[in-house]
Amino acid sequence: MIGISKLITDRAEPSDRLRYARQSAAVPRPVTVINCTRRCNLDCAHCYAASTPADQPEDELGTDDIHRLLDDLAGFGAPVVLFSGGEPLLREDLPELVAHAASVGLRASLSTNGTLIDRPTARRLADAGASYIGVSIDGLAETNDAFRGVPGAFDQALAGMRNCRSAGLKVGLRMTMTRRNLPDLPAVFDLLGEHEIPRACFYHLAYTGRGEDIRSDAPSSEQTREAMDLILRRTAELHRNGQGREILTVDNHADAGYLVMYLQQRDPAVAERALKLLRANGGNASGERIACIGPTGDVHPDPFWRTRVVGNVRNRPFSEIWSDSSHPLLTRLRERPRNLKGRCARCRFLDICNGNLRARAEAAGDPWGDDPACYLTDEEIAP
Repeated sequence: MIGISKLITDRAEPSDRLRYARQSAAVPRPVTVINCTRRCNLDCAHCYAASTPADQPEDELGTDDIHRLLDDLAGFGAPVVLFSGGEPLLREDLPELVAHAASVGLRASLSTNGTLIDRPTARRLADAGASYIGVSIDGLAETNDAFRGVPGAFDQALAGMRNCRSAGLKVGLRMTMTRRNLPDLPAVFDLLGEHEIPRACFYHLAYTGRGEDIRSDAPSSEQTREAMDLILRRTAELHRNGQGREILTVDNHADAGYLVMYLQQRDPAVAERALKLLRANGGNASGERIACIGPTGDVHPDPFWRTRVVGNVRNRPFSEIWSDSSHPLLTRLRERPRNLKGRCARCRFLDICNGNLRARAEAAGDPWGDDPACYLTDEEIAP
């Protein structure tokens, strides 16, 4: 994640400690995504988990399995756990899982489509100790509902966010940018003010799960640059108007280089401050400060690299899997600089990008080659 609002306005956010403070531990303690189910009530075109409306599979992690996992994560020092899916609210035990996470000292957050959050559900999540609810909205009503395969999903998601706010829960909007919904991007920014949404994360499309099937919907380099210009401009405008929001972009660390160049043209001092923070962040954190555990216990280097499994929590505690210095994939991902090929190897922004998303590089043919979503030119990345 790249904290756009922090980098261009120096707006302080609670997550700054995680994003810009170097860890002292020899083995990184990751923010951990638990995809606790593959089931979902929607049929989103870009679903990285390739979710399904089918019944719970017999081999899905049970309540006791996840309790043990949460105990291990807390003892290991993982700072945050994010319950995701599919749609995590299809698990009847989700409030219990959130409460257990909070009881052992983990910050427990939720990634959801929001359509199932009525007032009682929001209250149960608040009482359980949830710290944050991220709701996916991919454009205005017509665009979002077509993208998500269910009429009315947009209105239901907004109602879910209102119910969370009424229960005292912090909420955020999550949008995956594609050619289909980029025309709605200005209006999505308008939603932040109209509905008092304090946070927005703008995701670049990952070519994994059903996202692989819509690679042709990935924005062109020119479209991505236009979208970034709008995100940067609107973030600054909100700040100047006293309506500051936490704005982030996700899954494309080429945004870091683009942001530095954007700021250098406008305010070199701000650009230098941003560059310092981005270097502390270190770019893509797959296999280091981000981890993913799938519905059946498989451990992945990040939520989008589903083709790579580094262990299973049913066979070995997560803390042992993540600490295994002999695992070749984890070892290579943690190299500094990463041993990459092509344009990445000679890029002047490698220290703040770290090679971008390896899952997309693998989808393009080589896990250590170029990420095809990099939209910077050869001239811009030249040393």
